[in-house]
Amino acid sequence: MAHHVTTHLMFNGVAEQAMRYYTSLFDDAEVTRIERYGPDEAGAEGSIRSAEFSLAGHRYLCIDSPVRHDFTFTPSMSLFVECEGNDEFEHLYMQLTTDGEVLMPPDDYGFSARFAWLNDRFGVSWQLNLA
Repeated sequence: MAHHVTTHLMFNGVAEQAMRYYTSLFDDAEVTRIERYGPDEAGAEGSIRSAEFSLAGHRYLCIDSPVRHDFTFTPSMSLFVECEGNDEFEHLYMQLTTDGEVLMPPDDYGFSARFAWLNDRFGVSWQLNLA
């Protein structure tokens, strides 16, 4: 039986930058653990071997992969955020779309009065929904 199910994000050299950026966007967020590659290890020295952070009570793991892959993030897996108010929605939308890509601009799509879907500058996909 699984003890935990945790979202795991694999980056190529920007894990710490992404993790610190995400934790800056939410009030209830923190970096809880960082392990770095040392000299003569598989990854670039000082890059993230494994790190853990939380956003609104949800735990995430991230790494800087020492192996280059032909794949990256895809919108078929996204982080869904229920925003409590329009100010929060607009703040997150503006921050996450900076140097990112809008997949569905903010609008009333019938299933939600205010919804947006985007890929941030790190390639991670987010859905924002006004509760």
